[in-house]
Amino acid sequence: MIHVKTEREIQLMREAGKLLAACHQEIAKRIGPGVTTMEIDRFVETFLAKYGAKPEQKGYRGYPYATCASINDEICHGFPRNEPLKEGDIVTIDFVVNLRGALADSAWTYAIGDVGEDVQKLLNVTEQSLYKGIEQAVLGNRIGDIGHAIQTYVEAHGFSIVRDFTGHGIGPTIHEEPYVPHFGEKGKGMRLKEGMVITIEPMVNMGAWQSKMDPNGWTARTIDGSYSAQYEHTIAITKNGPLILTTPA
Repeated sequence: MIHVKTEREIQLMREAGKLLAACHQEIAKRIGPGVTTMEIDRFVETFLAKYGAKPEQKGYRGYPYATCASINDEICHGFPRNEPLKEGDIVTIDFVVNLRGALADSAWTYAIGDVGEDVQKLLNVTEQSLYKGIEQAVLGNRIGDIGHAIQTYVEAHGFSIVRDFTGHGIGPTIHEEPYVPHFGEKGKGMRLKEGMVITIEPMVNMGAWQSKMDPNGWTARTIDGSYSAQYEHTIAITKNGPLILTTPA
């Protein structure tokens, strides 16, 4: 079932998204060599609590942390850990904010110190592919238009797009219909309607697109050990075009 949102509901989600974006800005100031993702996890929970919010995924289907922290070859749902990050690592910090019942979801991949040109290209292409997808999130387009734009951009730059995890509808729960693949064909899939709120969150690998699951049952990683990056925004479909809810202003 798809929950079409009212303007008021979208505005409340926008407030949650602003808080989430502000938290990412603070993470960017703190993360670096020698910092642990467990420290970042504790910071996020404390930061959100200061503003009367909470990390929605903590406890979701038994997930134990405030954030997902996916390092290097981890595609998504990495557990925060106590080992310090080191120069040349990349780490995706992904979390969902619940502010007075309104949800927002965003992920960002951070370079730890200096990374190689090939890794920096991965980050740049992944981020740009997100915006290529957002450009297609307009009334009358279909879900497949989003995925096609992302896939063609990513593959043109020599990378692969993960198929096993997708974007999704959000609010009032974390994962709702419709699911938003980051690959596909133009003109295929559900038509986008005003009031739909979705996440677009391409996961891009330097090597093969396939994933494998860690024994913890949550963390997915690349099958070949190649690096993986992810960028995500929560988007409302409006008559004036896509509205990014997870930006600072």
